[in-house]
Amino acid sequence: MAVRIEKDGAVWTVIHDRPEARNAMDPASADALTRAFLDFDADKDASVAVFYGAGGAFCAGWDLKYVSTLNADYPLGELDIPPAGPRGNGGEIPRGPLGPSRLELDKPVIAAVEGPAVAGGMELALWCDFRVMAEDAYFGVYCRRWGVPLIDGGTVRLPRIVGQGRALEIILTGRKVPADECLQIGLCEYLTPNGGAREKAEALAREIARFPQVCVRADRRSAIKSRGLSVRDALVQEWYNGREALIKDGVAGASRFKDGLGRHGDFGRIR
Repeated sequence: MAVRIEKDGAVWTVIHDRPEARNAMDPASADALTRAFLDFDADKDASVAVFYGAGGAFCAGWDLKYVSTLNADYPLGELDIPPAGPRGNGGEIPRGPLGPSRLELDKPVIAAVEGPAVAGGMELALWCDFRVMAEDAYFGVYCRRWGVPLIDGGTVRLPRIVGQGRALEIILTGRKVPADECLQIGLCEYLTPNGGAREKAEALAREIARFPQVCVRADRRSAIKSRGLSVRDALVQEWYNGREALIKDGVAGASRFKDGLGRHGDFGRIR
């Protein structure tokens, strides 16, 4: 089984394990990953997911051996099928060739990146909410060499994360972007020693999972959906988006604070 899920309470670690191809993505893996993340999003007991590639490689991109077998006149024909899930594309486009890259989940996903996350593998990492990278991990649009375009969100998400000029330089040159540079330009949020990305990502996931989840998801949703809106429209959206969280989580949380929990920035005592 190329995709498996390991659960630790409210934290799910979704693991792609196809070592013979450095976790390059074929249709079976893409379908399995899509199902795994849809199951995570639908499970009421799941709060945060970690996305990890086993064996020292996050994902080497779309499996080019598979791509070479496609009909050159109709290369995406096998994807012209109904969408894989209820969210992410509204029926307008099918699932991404790399799987979950077009899903719009209501829960956070953290990428734990060891080794290469290149071409479509980089796009999968960009799909996640944020990224933890090992020191020897790297990104890069390596598909630039073969004329395979970014069709799993890379041209959309990369400029939003690092800015248009830097994104275009990375996209057009196809060069290797090492982890230390990723940290400098905001392409990842944490660096770890080699072999430590999963452990760090899971620790962050457990911290997030401790908090009242209606509020976590409301704030995440507002931050994502405010892009492109005017300040006024974004503020209106933020208010209406936050009302449910304030009702379901905020009043009860303030009462716990009044009773003495969590004072002076103490996150250790949360219930």
